[in-house]
Amino acid sequence: MAKLYFRYGAMNSGKTTNLLQVAYNYEERDQFVVIIKADIDKKGGNKIVARVSMEREVDYLIKPEDDIIKILKPRFDNLNCILVDEAQFLTEEQVFELFVIAKKYDIPVIAYGLRTDFKTNAFPGSLALFRLADEFEEAPTICRCGEKARFNARIINGKFVSDGNQVAIDEMDEVHYESLCGKCYLEKVMNYDMEEKNNYENLTDTELNSIVDEINKIIKKRKG
Repeated sequence: MAKLYFRYGAMNSGKTTNLLQVAYNYEERDQFVVIIKADIDKKGGNKIVARVSMEREVDYLIKPEDDIIKILKPRFDNLNCILVDEAQFLTEEQVFELFVIAKKYDIPVIAYGLRTDFKTNAFPGSLALFRLADEFEEAPTICRCGEKARFNARIINGKFVSDGNQVAIDEMDEVHYESLCGKCYLEKVMNYDMEEKNNYENLTDTELNSIVDEINKIIKKRKG
């Protein structure tokens, strides 16, 4: 029985590059792949674009109301793998459809996407993938300080921001992203005084995640 895979990581962790490599590997062996991505991701238009100057046109742009099974079913007979770029933008129902494709139609599905947004909140598509995927793999990347980066910091007009809509596409409308470790996220995005709050250097990412969640709750309470 085929599996549903979720390969996740922060921005700039090479997810799209890996997707393109997987597609190449299948096709080099005369097997057929389909590449899809959520229509909401306007970067690259109908292409997926890796940061290492690689790109490829997708087979289908998926809108929130689309039924993935219905769209892809005519190709199921000779399809060896489905590759999904920016999977965090899919709906929960669409992720379930990918799960059905893997289990009922025995076609492997490899979904690539972000774990959380710039506020550390999970995307609906990512949450569904963590519930349904058979296997998970984190794509590593590093922060400017050299530590492992797991957080996506949003930059608008050169400044880190901690407020805004969940979806804002990279390199559009002066929006950019930078991958940060937990400590740098607290310092640069949350303006947390790391010197005053001593001993935070030794905290794990899980402990830092908890601190960020508490800060977000305080911010929401003040605004509410």
